[in-house]
Amino acid sequence: MQIESLLVVGSQGRMGQLFMQRAESCGLGVRGVDRPLSRSAVAEAARGADLVLLAVPASAMQEVAALCASVMTPPQILADICSVKVAPVAAMMAVYDGPVVGTHPLFGPAPSADDRRVAVAGGRDDAARDAVQACFARMGFDSFMTTVDEHDSAMAAIQGLNFVTTVSYFAALAGREELEKFITPSFNRRLDAARKMLTEDAELFCGLMDVNPHTQESVRAFRSMLNIAAGGDIELLAERANWWWRRDTLGGDV
Repeated sequence: MQIESLLVVGSQGRMGQLFMQRAESCGLGVRGVDRPLSRSAVAEAARGADLVLLAVPASAMQEVAALCASVMTPPQILADICSVKVAPVAAMMAVYDGPVVGTHPLFGPAPSADDRRVAVAGGRDDAARDAVQACFARMGFDSFMTTVDEHDSAMAAIQGLNFVTTVSYFAALAGREELEKFITPSFNRRLDAARKMLTEDAELFCGLMDVNPHTQESVRAFRSMLNIAAGGDIELLAERANWWWRRDTLGGDV
């Protein structure tokens, strides 16, 4: 099984545009459709496509997957690029009997040259999975295999908990105008780093947390760290946190 042509559903979104450009630049046949989606438009665009790639929000996955599945026939591959995998992969497999592959690009619409990793999380049909990995490699991406549960557990920690702790921190300080004259450069750096997440992408992160079954598990783990801080054992937390830098020093896990 080899992918030579694909349809990007959600082609006008930032990630959709990236995949359109990458596919075209490496010689793949590529078409795109975007909202408002109609069955006739999707059917026409999907005709002859080896891969139908859903670049749509997780909240729209079930509806869009069902629409695409209604005009697809095996061995066409149905895949997605959502930041969660348990629910989207289940939704695709529920509506389509053909090959299904779940993927998650671990980068934004302007990936750096040294980090173009894509998590590939199973689905249905190993040959289809391998074909998608080969297609992504052709587009300049590096993929690795995982499971839907391992992926969502990791994303609840990496994406979800980052959002929860950031939004909670700034919400706790909101409205305290007396703090402004005390702001330090380190606080400003944290404020700048959080700006896009909280002013542009908050709705996206809230949606991802709602559909990730491992969200509350990560929040509870963080709350246990706060309980240690409340008990005054800050040195213990600092020592534990230094694991990240010891890894760099020793060249691997410790």
